[in-house]
Amino acid sequence: MVQLLAVTDYISSLAEAERVYGVAASLEAYSFFPEWTSQLKALSVAEQKRLDLIKQRYLYHRQHGHLLENAVNFLVIAPLLELARFYDPPFLLRSEASVRFEFEDESRKVYQGRIDALIVQEALWIVLVESTRTSFNVTTALPQALAYMASSSQNRPKFGLVSNGERSIFLKLDQGEYAFSDDFSLNRRRNELWDVLQILNRLKNIA
Repeated sequence: MVQLLAVTDYISSLAEAERVYGVAASLEAYSFFPEWTSQLKALSVAEQKRLDLIKQRYLYHRQHGHLLENAVNFLVIAPLLELARFYDPPFLLRSEASVRFEFEDESRKVYQGRIDALIVQEALWIVLVESTRTSFNVTTALPQALAYMASSSQNRPKFGLVSNGERSIFLKLDQGEYAFSDDFSLNRRRNELWDVLQILNRLKNIA
């Protein structure tokens, strides 16, 4: 299992992550990161129905205002990782030290939260955002996720999923270059959790 070097400070921008860790955005993002679009296997009917239920539950609780703090991760991320079979051999979940952040919105209201990192494979990371505001923009956590991955001494392509439950983005880091996938949201008509699980299934076989 990879040993993560401590990341004690909150990396708040991609420019800061690039400066600290010597990485740069790929100029050919599509060809650099084809793993989130190619060779994706179709889901079973049972998997599709389970993901539809997860989304249905999320929308139900959001409608009634029951989504507090990290509730979305419990509703969405935990069952998603179970469907991806990350709780079973040969995978081992290992959590890393959380980093805390504060975010001020347009009305100058301050929200607090934390970012947790899980390693499920030597080169596969799950970075979870927990915030007091469920609409917290998950892209704000991408620099920290990149910092976690760049801190690894593994000399091989590394992949990650950054999610706050409601929105999810994949990323790839290889030889000092990185790229992101499109974002996947539970707010769209089509259930984009299908895409997320397909990509997780693809990455776990190559990471």
